[in-house]
Amino acid sequence: MTDNILFLFGWLGELVFASWLLSSGAEHLAERWGGRFVGRTLLSIATTLPEIGIVVAAAKDGSYGTAIGSALGSNLFMMTLGLAIMLIIATTKLSKAPQKFIDVKEFKLDKIFLVITAVVGALLFIDGYTELDGIIFAGLFSTYLLLAFREMRKEKKQMSLGKDLHDTSNVEPKKHFARAMVLFVAGTIGIFVGAVPFVHALEGVSVDLGVSVVILAVIISPIAGEMPEKISMILLARKGANGASIAVANVLGSKILNNTLLLSVAIFAAMSYQGLTVKIPNTPLLENQMILVTAITIIALIPMFKNKLGLKSGVMLLALYAVGIGMQFILPDL
Repeated sequence: MTDNILFLFGWLGELVFASWLLSSGAEHLAERWGGRFVGRTLLSIATTLPEIGIVVAAAKDGSYGTAIGSALGSNLFMMTLGLAIMLIIATTKLSKAPQKFIDVKEFKLDKIFLVITAVVGALLFIDGYTELDGIIFAGLFSTYLLLAFREMRKEKKQMSLGKDLHDTSNVEPKKHFARAMVLFVAGTIGIFVGAVPFVHALEGVSVDLGVSVVILAVIISPIAGEMPEKISMILLARKGANGASIAVANVLGSKILNNTLLLSVAIFAAMSYQGLTVKIPNTPLLENQMILVTAITIIALIPMFKNKLGLKSGVMLLALYAVGIGMQFILPDL
């Protein structure tokens, strides 16, 4: 048990450093491509890599409950506890530039798309996931990326109209951009390298403590898979309004990725390892988990549709996380 704990904290340190590189690179890239686009796409994909690794490994072994449970647990974890911690940091003295509230009115696309993908994912799971469902999820993911790219292009065009075309004083130096890319890529590689050993060490500690498979899949695995994203969010939230905006975009974007890309990866990985006709079956426990997480996701989004997130919203999300975790001990008996 001692060895597992030492490995756990060792790889946690590696993930902390990699996440710092990732968040630093993302913040500088946001100067060129916009905070929302970087948070939605590059940062979301990079911080979702550990979860993808967990899902692929589970699908390879035919552990479909672990694969789907990890994806659901990830959404439960970050839409409540992760977002709550970010809000508490951004709106208190824990931040270098505390904000009274985080303005999220510009995230209309993400809020609507997250509701749609959560509901679609739950409905398609009624008769289990098949090849067609994987194609649908991949299509939804591609549509989201396309809409996010178009929105970014529109924003850049509007910004350029307000600038003097002959004014080059604010043009980002190529060296600055290259440094941001190096930091971002190095952080991504660091997360990819450190995630799997960290998960293994965490699983070892969980087994030593006698944690059940359900708790491991829905609670422990998301903690491992979401650690890089959570660390990146904390670091970004401490940097003020711009960093908090990137963090919100990262949360919403990564959860949309979980509802689309991650589920399609689970389906296609199962097909790759278990055969083209394989079906990820629905079970009473997973169905209840799907209903619970979908409901909590929609409830967590309600404050966002008011366009402002403050400290009270963070406290509410903490309570919502406690409810979700409490239900994990009730659902197996239903």
